[in-house]
Amino acid sequence: MCTTEKYFVLDPREATASDLIHLLFSSDFENRRFIDSSEYRLEDDLYRFRRRWIIFVSIVIQKLMILLKNPLYFFGFSLAYWFNLVSSNGGFFMILPNIFKGKMIWPEKTSATFASLVGNLDPRVELDGRIETGSKRYKAMLSIMASKLSYENINFVSSVLHNHWKMDLLGFYSCWNGYQKQRSTEVIVIKDTSTDPNLIVVSFRGTDPFDTDDWCTDLDLSWYEIKNVGKVHGGFMKALGLQKEGWPKEVNFDQTQKETTQYAYYTIRHYIKEILDQNPISKFILTGHSLGGALAILFTAVLMMHDEEQMLDKLEGVYTFGQPRVGDEDFGKFMKGSLKKFDVKYERYVYCNDMVPRLPFDDKTLMFKHFGACLFYDSLYRGKVEEEEPNKNYFNLLWAIPKIINAFWELMRSFIMPYWKGEEYKEGWFLRCFRVVALLIPGLPAHFPNNYVNITLLGDLPDLHLD
Repeated sequence: MCTTEKYFVLDPREATASDLIHLLFSSDFENRRFIDSSEYRLEDDLYRFRRRWIIFVSIVIQKLMILLKNPLYFFGFSLAYWFNLVSSNGGFFMILPNIFKGKMIWPEKTSATFASLVGNLDPRVELDGRIETGSKRYKAMLSIMASKLSYENINFVSSVLHNHWKMDLLGFYSCWNGYQKQRSTEVIVIKDTSTDPNLIVVSFRGTDPFDTDDWCTDLDLSWYEIKNVGKVHGGFMKALGLQKEGWPKEVNFDQTQKETTQYAYYTIRHYIKEILDQNPISKFILTGHSLGGALAILFTAVLMMHDEEQMLDKLEGVYTFGQPRVGDEDFGKFMKGSLKKFDVKYERYVYCNDMVPRLPFDDKTLMFKHFGACLFYDSLYRGKVEEEEPNKNYFNLLWAIPKIINAFWELMRSFIMPYWKGEEYKEGWFLRCFRVVALLIPGLPAHFPNNYVNITLLGDLPDLHLD
């Protein structure tokens, strides 16, 4: 069993105003109801004011997210519904005529044509037929398109796979988070029948823009230290299916509880094993955008902790896009050694000023670090391999003006892309609104999946050469 011997766990729901005020002025964490820790005072430097301030901000934002859960969900759904209403009726100016003619189409949330907000930001669903099946570029392109597709409902996913990709949907899972006490982790499993042997794609859904539970997972500064592995981000581990005792290799559930306790790691591992047993020559890849990327690489990490050699031998690669940091330096060393040992390919794509891969901070306060090579692309889609993305912690005054200038260029680029690269790269007004916002927050639209789709189609994909 992979046990969590040391841990620091935060529960924003238990934090009172008094607790938060106390946090700012004292490093004594003992007897704080919202903190569960194996050690309350590790060293003087660890709990200095900067760390307490970051924890304070994280808890306050999470409490605000919890408070606004229903209003934000309603706003996000209303926005998505409006976009689908417009597209279903042939455009904004057709809504009124359709009402008078009695031909108004009211979209259903679970229909095969109802696109999420992510789908409305980038409506592309076709795979680029010009890219050779099985090539390096093909797998990267298929991975980001599957990552983008994982934001959609099951009927939309099935329709795209059947009508556009000519592939099979093997599974659509909504998995349980035992700490949030709800299903918040979604995974799709796709069979690419165009490759020989067949390729299985496992895609973890990223952060939904108006899902406060996803944001609380991202903002959770809890960590767990696993013996001989290192410290790992608590929020991501909880979303993947972390148990109270850590990561036991097998989990036995009461049959009456099985449906509710469908944890992502154990459920997907069991299902992939069944697929590989039925078709031993098949391979599989793991992928995800944003939070989904973090879950994809952590899924790999737990397979390595459990010494799942047969599965790892069938793992073709891990492709992540805009992935945040998931662990400390020791965890990075464990992963680099394990990836080399099991010969697993890991490609981490970062687009330009995307802020998410630069979080949580890589400093002495939070101690999170990336591992492995970074495939970094600028706003002209020129790629290069780096040990770390430039401006690694994002909030640096020296980068403020260059980021704003680049955001202005990206806004201009959105108007010229159809003429420069082709009509399929045309951006809608919804995305352009975000690009205007980016003049103040440059890293926001840089994180959207459309940029990562573009780099796999337009960018040069350099060979990894870093250890």
